[in-house]
Amino acid sequence: MTDLIAQAVARSANVAEIALGRGVLADAGAIYARHFNGPACLFADDRGWSAAGPAVEAALNAAGIKTRRHVIAATPRPKPTTDLADSLGAVLRAGETPVAIGSGVMNDVVKYAAFQRAIPYLCVATAASMDGYTSAGAPLSENGFKKTIPCRPAKVLIADLDVICAAPPEMTGWGYGDLAGKVPAGGDWMIADALGIEAIDDVAWPLVQGGLAGWLAHPKRIRAGDPAAIEGLFVGLTLVGLAMEAHGSSRPASGADHQIAHLWEMDDLTFAGERVSHGACVAVGCVTTLRMFDWLLSQPRRFDPDRPGLTMAMKVTEIRARFGPGEIADRAIAETEAKHVEGPALRDRLHRLTTVWPDLSARLRARLMPAVSMVQALSAAGAPSDAADIGVSHDYLHTTILKARFLRSRYTLLDLLDETGLLPQAAEAGLGKRGDP
Repeated sequence: MTDLIAQAVARSANVAEIALGRGVLADAGAIYARHFNGPACLFADDRGWSAAGPAVEAALNAAGIKTRRHVIAATPRPKPTTDLADSLGAVLRAGETPVAIGSGVMNDVVKYAAFQRAIPYLCVATAASMDGYTSAGAPLSENGFKKTIPCRPAKVLIADLDVICAAPPEMTGWGYGDLAGKVPAGGDWMIADALGIEAIDDVAWPLVQGGLAGWLAHPKRIRAGDPAAIEGLFVGLTLVGLAMEAHGSSRPASGADHQIAHLWEMDDLTFAGERVSHGACVAVGCVTTLRMFDWLLSQPRRFDPDRPGLTMAMKVTEIRARFGPGEIADRAIAETEAKHVEGPALRDRLHRLTTVWPDLSARLRARLMPAVSMVQALSAAGAPSDAADIGVSHDYLHTTILKARFLRSRYTLLDLLDETGLLPQAAEAGLGKRGDP
């Protein structure tokens, strides 16, 4: 597995080294000296600092590297916003290298802060909780609208498996949920490719989809904290990040499942007194999307290539009604305009869909995991699988499904369903049955 990472790093334009293994924190000083000059500013929240901060600080100091720390509160859970990133960036002094110690939020905000200042940074991962350690983007909220902002990934990633395996099991479950989302995301990309909208990348696709089934194959071992299974999960998440960097966008990792998840994150969804994590939201978005895929693939129907579809003016009206006035609606309109077709262009697309569907549907059936199987896997891994697990009601889930297609210019299953007039029925299927596991 480390060979796969080494090969991907060799192709990376920005990632110079990934140190993955047991006890590698002890080498942090030597690793830092290979790639950076001058002092380091260590960024973490309380939890991340407790997991790895003292060991990183000691290793750097032992190597003669001056350090200072900036540790923020971990409760309530920090929000991934550009405001937080800007506040951390303001702490940096000239000549310092930022070092992010933590998982998703800390890495993303330090990534953005470093990019804004055109300097490289080092990341010390503390959990296998998400795929952003090596991605060339920071998913952050700006004025309430969550978007993935292009940024350089960490120049160096240190991932000590002793630390990662000691992370709270729920965080590892979030990572499993984030990785599970690549299953429907792959289906979304297959649709966009078949319709001539966005071709599958021969480099990025195998980095994600080639080993995905294997990385997801042992959910019980992951929940039990088995080091080999967690290493496989972390390798998968790391390769997904490198695939996004190679492709130049988050398409290899993000589809309708993430669009659903991002809406909840934009709403600052909380459950049991804590803000719901990205990976937990993606896990539920994954199951929801797979239920819609299952429904579509079970329909013995042909598409109507001559149906008129919605005009952009009609979509604008719906966006305003669903999002209300303000900047979020304006951005949703801009994203939707970027992918909208109507008239002859829509007719041509639906004719193409009719032609390719027999082959495409067969390939989707072979590639996708049925929703019921995904529910079982997520539950076994300790990840949420039902909307109620994260405090989302059926009505809220239904509203989210209908809004999600407007959030990104990326073409997904939601757009296909919308253009064929099947979204209302598929959305009902996406809810599952009340009382389902």
